[in-house]
Amino acid sequence: MKPFTFTDDNFASEALKSDIPVLVDFWAAWCGPCRMIAPIVEELAAEYQGKVKVGKLDVDSNQQTAIKYGVRSIPTVLILKNGAVADTIIGAVQKHTFVEKLQKVLN
Repeated sequence: MKPFTFTDDNFASEALKSDIPVLVDFWAAWCGPCRMIAPIVEELAAEYQGKVKVGKLDVDSNQQTAIKYGVRSIPTVLILKNGAVADTIIGAVQKHTFVEKLQKVLN
């Protein structure tokens, strides 16, 4: 299962109005640490299918959303619940960090 592709145009409808929690990976093609967590994000998309909407937002093509959420360094991962930021992860971290934070919003 591939992560969903968020854009400036679909962010409000697909992320903020989602009826399940959302994990958004703010990334760019030139970012080394972003490439390091990409396989983890793909695993999470498969493992949490139906429970969490997992997706990626390319900050180079979708600057409005990145600016709105104050994303200054990438990768930045936001976990949204009911349209609000429930948690933030900055930098390349281990998979267990994502899992712990996702479990918190699911419980």
